[in-house]
Amino acid sequence: MANTVLIGGQWGDEGKGRIIDLLAERADMVVRYQGGSNAGHEVHVGAQKYVLHLIPSGILHAGKICVIGNGVVVDPVELVHEIKELRRRGVKVSGNLKLSETAHLVMPYHKLLDERREYLKGKGKIGTTKRGIGPAYGDKASRTGFRVLDLLQPRRFKEHLKQRIEENNKLLRAIGAKTLFFEKVAREYLQVGRFLKPFVVNSVVLVNTAVSEQRDVLFEGAQGTLLDIDFGTYPFVTSSHPTAGGACVGSGVPPGAIHEVVGVVKAYTTRVGEGPFPTELKNGLGQKLRTIGDEFGRTTGRARRCGWFDAVVSRYARMVNGITKLAVTKLDVLDKMPHLKICVAYRVGRRRIDTLPADIEVLKRCVPVYKTYPGWLSDTTKVRRYEDLPRKAQTYLEAIRRETGSPISIISVGPKRDDTIFVKNKR
Repeated sequence: MANTVLIGGQWGDEGKGRIIDLLAERADMVVRYQGGSNAGHEVHVGAQKYVLHLIPSGILHAGKICVIGNGVVVDPVELVHEIKELRRRGVKVSGNLKLSETAHLVMPYHKLLDERREYLKGKGKIGTTKRGIGPAYGDKASRTGFRVLDLLQPRRFKEHLKQRIEENNKLLRAIGAKTLFFEKVAREYLQVGRFLKPFVVNSVVLVNTAVSEQRDVLFEGAQGTLLDIDFGTYPFVTSSHPTAGGACVGSGVPPGAIHEVVGVVKAYTTRVGEGPFPTELKNGLGQKLRTIGDEFGRTTGRARRCGWFDAVVSRYARMVNGITKLAVTKLDVLDKMPHLKICVAYRVGRRRIDTLPADIEVLKRCVPVYKTYPGWLSDTTKVRRYEDLPRKAQTYLEAIRRETGSPISIISVGPKRDDTIFVKNKR
């Protein structure tokens, strides 16, 4: 399979967990390289549904080494919960799951700060999940954060924790949030530290050893390109790098170790939270897509905003990530649509633009330029070969390939593993 980075080519929620699960079958190691418990990857295995927030989706395949890399911010309480839940459902975790000793921790004060700051922004809120991800990355950047290895040094951890709680309690009081008790936090975190100790490794050495031994490594990103803190629709972004470049920083492998970049896009577009969304459908069609596609966040339960496929966004994602192949998900959601549209450019006043503007105020004024395609109005959920898709569905997919400049290698027509079309000719 070669070393592959899998990224989201839109605003996240593209169905990456579904595609990671497919590709993990052919990988030896799966590495999660950024984000935190603000991500939710949903995977259907037979009649079972799994929603994973921190643990790589490859854990559902026996014998795969799954690594939570140094670029992830880990809520250790949430991670323990995930491990116990997987074990309860018969999934082998011990021996397969590895946790980077240098991954930073999400602390209780991060969550309180995140929630209160979002509340105080009022109408200007970003739409954060309130899981403490931004404040945790902020502490990492300001060099005041805790890392996983700190949990394994109780005396040092408690000494630093007392200072950090005193500092953050002052800030929490100032913004009207509740404060924390040192002993309670210390007790809880040292307890989960003892639980997680067998999983802790030097992940940089582990992953690079796998690369040097020419084992197949799959790098798993969370969120999507348009949520990247540098390349996304700032400030309506996440606090890390979901783009392909983040895979190197978040795992410690050199850029030359990456052979392929698979970009996952929906056959339409969604985003959750606040921020501009040029192709958003604020009518019955948008509601129809939301209902048929079950477009509700796996982490927060929030309804996703739905719209037509935006090729401007996907071309930008191809450029930023070096996408070599596309995986198109949820084609079946469009089965009952009489007509479909693809945004091929924007208009701002009288000016036509073909690239994504960096200025959020300009993006807010962008009006989509569409090409319209007829719907196929037939069931695609049982199709397993590209040639057996309705001709109009093939025409629509060919338009996505042409407008984005990326060949399509995988098409999903349902939520289960088997609901998949592998495109051998790489259209």
